[in-house]
Amino acid sequence: MHERPYKRLIAWQESYKLCRMLYESTTAFPNIERFALASQIRRAAYSMPLNIAEGAARHSKKEKAHFYAIAIGSLEELHCAIQLSLDLGYITSETFKAIDDQMNRTSFLIVKLRTSVLP
Repeated sequence: MHERPYKRLIAWQESYKLCRMLYESTTAFPNIERFALASQIRRAAYSMPLNIAEGAARHSKKEKAHFYAIAIGSLEELHCAIQLSLDLGYITSETFKAIDDQMNRTSFLIVKLRTSVLP
């Protein structure tokens, strides 16, 4: 079986890990948030690895940078949503810290990935 090239990117691996963390953390959200905040978090969460994978498949550096920038935007959206989740009592401060630590690592890697393809 052939491994997809994007899977070798550490930024993709860490964003995928973050995506899984966020999916798990939103399972305990109240039902009223099922189609609101939890859904928004999940969409932004899977946007990161999907855009990194799509960017990795592009041939031009400009296109790659564009998709990596979208992944960075999704990560920033997540940070705001996770802060709101903490403030509303949907996640604990320990969960917030674990997610925030993973976000910081992922952000660093995606920014470096984007920078590596810019002229």
